[in-house]
Amino acid sequence: MATRALWYREPFGTLSLARPEAGMAQESVRRQPASAKWYDRRDYVFVEFCVEDSKDVNVNFEKSKLTFSCLGGSDNFKHLNEIDLFNNIDPNESKHKRTDRSILCCLRKGESGQAWPRLTKERAKLNWLSVDFNNWKDWEDDSDEDMSNFDRFSEMMNNMGGDDDVDLPEVDGADDDSPDSDDEKMPDLE
Repeated sequence: MATRALWYREPFGTLSLARPEAGMAQESVRRQPASAKWYDRRDYVFVEFCVEDSKDVNVNFEKSKLTFSCLGGSDNFKHLNEIDLFNNIDPNESKHKRTDRSILCCLRKGESGQAWPRLTKERAKLNWLSVDFNNWKDWEDDSDEDMSNFDRFSEMMNNMGGDDDVDLPEVDGADDDSPDSDDEKMPDLE
């Protein structure tokens, strides 16, 4: 006799599996979404799933969807994330990398240069998904001219105080012996 599995969705994106076993009540195996952080760049969107000691990692890139699953932690907890993406990606150019602490997915945007205000298609707030502000960059406002101005400013700041050619008495106000118009005698204190 074959067992039949029935999946159902619980609040906050948790999936549960009800599997009837012979002579036992229904057993519930929970799959919880892995916590994730994301950030946007001009040509890519990065999603980092924060799962330590992950095993059996499976990442599936589709044109408008990202599916992630793995076993994580010392108790081999089952994680499953299904994300309907804000915009299309190029599945063939998208990739992922697993480390001991996380799985980083690099999604190649279908339309390069278009900002993503959110990762998901829907405006719903998902408790397991957050913006990675440590890596966030407002690349839309950046230009090469602004960066060159910053580089020049940075170079100027590095050179301050290190110029040996400056003769201090030639600098205005460096000679303390010269009288100034505001160097009047102050009255004595009582």
